[in-house]
Amino acid sequence: MNALRTCLALLCLLVAAAAGAATVGAPAPAFALPDADGRPVALEGLRGQVVYVDFWASWCGPCRRSFPWMNEMTQKYGERGFKVVAINVDRKRADAERFLAKVPATFSIVFDPAGATPGAWEIKGMPSSFLIDARGTIVQAEHGFDDAQKAALETQIRALLPAR
Repeated sequence: MNALRTCLALLCLLVAAAAGAATVGAPAPAFALPDADGRPVALEGLRGQVVYVDFWASWCGPCRRSFPWMNEMTQKYGERGFKVVAINVDRKRADAERFLAKVPATFSIVFDPAGATPGAWEIKGMPSSFLIDARGTIVQAEHGFDDAQKAALETQIRALLPAR
């Protein structure tokens, strides 16, 4: 079983690396990662929606501030085609589960303990987040979480969503 997981992790890394790094104006690198129930969440399957991809870890202080904001954005814009996918990079899932017990999420949480996806996206720190338009292009990248930028980011999200 461990050999299979290792092979799958290497395959994910190779596929993601082939897609290129995550830079504004470029297509978002592909990923397919399991959620808490083991169901895969693939970025390709979200095409046509505005997606906020957030890389986080249980030890990340700013992540504790970003989760309530991501919950709020999901509540406000989820029905209009906005989706948050938060990629946990903790090596131990129990660490992530303890975090989530204290800081709940109303959006999709997926797990990547092998670290293949952050490597493909060239993540340098936690949290790192990317706003992706309906065509799959990265339109905004943020490293860290700056409370002063929340309003501007929400304005950008609204601009990318279809008008009501």
